[in-house]
Amino acid sequence: MAGIWFDDMEVGQVIDHPIRRTVTETDNVMFTCMTHNPAQLHLDEEYMKGTEFGTRIVNSCFTLSVMVGISVNDTTLGTAVANLGWDEVRFPKPLFHGDTIRIETEIVSLRESKSRPNAGIVTFEHRAFNQHGDLVASCKRSGLQMKRPADN
Repeated sequence: MAGIWFDDMEVGQVIDHPIRRTVTETDNVMFTCMTHNPAQLHLDEEYMKGTEFGTRIVNSCFTLSVMVGISVNDTTLGTAVANLGWDEVRFPKPLFHGDTIRIETEIVSLRESKSRPNAGIVTFEHRAFNQHGDLVASCKRSGLQMKRPADN
């Protein structure tokens, strides 16, 4: 079990995830096609040459998925009961092919579950930064997290 028990979390705790990810053109094109997203922003290089970006940008849903995915091992792997939702999803700067992202997670709130004495509700704020330190994505994610079992 790699995740954190609800009891071991503290509001304000920040986790700097060790996994980094360089995003490739293949990642972007495959994800965009798999999710049936025909946006020129992600698929049409010639079109994008005439935009403020000058090149294709990475699908924001891919960025969100990688950001949350990288966080799982250090937060909820083996300790989550359920993902309850995502809020305040933001993409302040675009991500481009070849960018490398790093993720950090902050525990922003904790509360006991009213219906499950063996679990609590945690709100994580995930933040993704490119190799220049620019914030490229953030979101708050709420989850139902297991408490440490009595025998541990």
